[in-house]
Amino acid sequence: MRIPKNHRRWWVLSSLGFIVSILVITIGYSQKVLTQPLPEGATGRQERVAVQAQRQMVVAANPLASRAGLAVLEQGGNAIDAAIAVQGVLNLVEPQSSGIGGGGFLVYYNAEQKRVITYDGRETAPMAAKPDRFLDSTGKPLAFYDAVVGGKSVGTPGLLKMLALAHQEQGKMPWRDLWQPAIALANQGFPISPRLHSLLVKDRFLKQNPTAQSYFYQPNGEPKPVGTRLQNPDLAQVLQTVAEQGVASFYQGSLAAELVQTIQTAGGDLTLEDLGNYQAKARPPVCGSYHSYQVCGMDSPSSGGLTILQMLGILSNFDLKGLKPDSPAAVHLFSEAGRLAFSDRSIYMADRDFVPVPTEALLDPQYLRERSKLIRPDRSLGTAPPGQLPAISTTGLEPTAYIACFPDAGCLEIPPSTLTWGIGQAGEFPSTTHISIIDRFGNAVAMTTSIEDAFGSRLMVRGFLLNNQLTDFSFAPEVDGKPVANRIEPGKRPRSSMSPTLVFKFDDQNPEAAPQLKMAIGSPGGSNIINYVAKVLVATLDWGLDIQEAIALPHFGSRNGATELEAGTSIAELQPPLEAMGHRVQVMDLNSGLHGITVNSEGLRGGVDPRREGEAIGI
Repeated sequence: MRIPKNHRRWWVLSSLGFIVSILVITIGYSQKVLTQPLPEGATGRQERVAVQAQRQMVVAANPLASRAGLAVLEQGGNAIDAAIAVQGVLNLVEPQSSGIGGGGFLVYYNAEQKRVITYDGRETAPMAAKPDRFLDSTGKPLAFYDAVVGGKSVGTPGLLKMLALAHQEQGKMPWRDLWQPAIALANQGFPISPRLHSLLVKDRFLKQNPTAQSYFYQPNGEPKPVGTRLQNPDLAQVLQTVAEQGVASFYQGSLAAELVQTIQTAGGDLTLEDLGNYQAKARPPVCGSYHSYQVCGMDSPSSGGLTILQMLGILSNFDLKGLKPDSPAAVHLFSEAGRLAFSDRSIYMADRDFVPVPTEALLDPQYLRERSKLIRPDRSLGTAPPGQLPAISTTGLEPTAYIACFPDAGCLEIPPSTLTWGIGQAGEFPSTTHISIIDRFGNAVAMTTSIEDAFGSRLMVRGFLLNNQLTDFSFAPEVDGKPVANRIEPGKRPRSSMSPTLVFKFDDQNPEAAPQLKMAIGSPGGSNIINYVAKVLVATLDWGLDIQEAIALPHFGSRNGATELEAGTSIAELQPPLEAMGHRVQVMDLNSGLHGITVNSEGLRGGVDPRREGEAIGI
């Protein structure tokens, strides 16, 4: 389909106006994002070595959690069973990052069915939520922590229902047995780790909650020292009830009533009806090809899978294999691809149950090829505008659909509402955790879970912390008179960057054969998760790095603002040559928590992020 001549001038002028307005908004947005703090910040780095196993492996953010998962695998459980046990323990030993008061996403490979399925446990906004939730009396967005701390930021927790749904459809062992490691540890106690202690020292708000204050702090207000044994009988009882009675005991009854009372007393409006009506969802994955690999991740309401696939699709038009990982040229190309993908993310991606996300158009190879042509080999884009997907109405002034046309590649139909979004502003902070598991049956789990900011909303109920995920919505519901796709609405799930990812290898000799599992990977890190995971994919699939080498490789990239280089690493030395290419460079802590497993000829190989306290363990 071609654009009629009488419409071409209108389309060109409209496109120019669209791009100029987007550039102005995006520059302001990028500058705002980069001035926000990173509350779950860096706590040191220690060298790690890859771990080799023959049959099965667990990689998680704490050794106690990894070992609990491996024990379940040894008892005959599968990857889903192990993930539940791991998450239960992480709720205790890494309480600042995830837990039953939050949510998450799970990407699962069923080896017997040769099928990838994803599970959505993202929190939802209360039905009483209004567009001005995070605006002050003058209509301006609240300061971040004015929005975070308290009940307004708490969304309906989805983690337990997600795990229950995945277990119902995929699990092997009894649900009750999977919670016993966490219950035992909660009763016996566990030592405070150096990372947890460091974050307690830094936090300004947690001790304002009396329950959290008595659990984490001494009477003089100082955090309990490293090595102090923390016992959590309240959480042990909650998990015991969930283990015996199922997840309904969390979403209704006395615990639900206490949870709601805590939130409402702290200024929130979540109700028993919100809890009781929550539904986890099984969704199809978003997948795409990269060289001879298939990469599968989480679709909306996470933007992670789609944005990573956009970056890879753009980068596939360049010879990355011919570049060194620590070269200015490699960092330049990777960062420019990030700018282009993040610019599309900022306007087109949100909860697809509320927003018509144009996934196929955003991943169209010709569209990404045209986007890649914006990248100059010697000069940075600075700030990239979103792609102009729609070209013209097919039905006149009141369109029901738009057509995106590409040179020599035909046209795609796009819902009209994708034209009307303004660019939103959301915090998305890096208090999250990631679990990678491959079992003896060949099944795989990549699961990323979160309570959003470090220690979430700082509200604690019966031994667990409640999330502040509603601050992942755009604080401003509209920009320049245009509604923001990621604005808050009743029952809506905030956009996420969590990027649990599975990679498969195509058989070059037999293209019709099902691709073979190659990797499970993911990370915490707020919106930088996307760059962290994409970096590991490029490092392993293009540069041939071992999974541990790829994870440890210094971070770099752009979220369509400054080009970010990891402080204290060799990559920071690239600041002068990148600035000579027009990059605005920011050297900063980039605190990932990448945990990955690759499949090789000898079995499984696990990598752990040296920036955190995780462990890869297998047999």
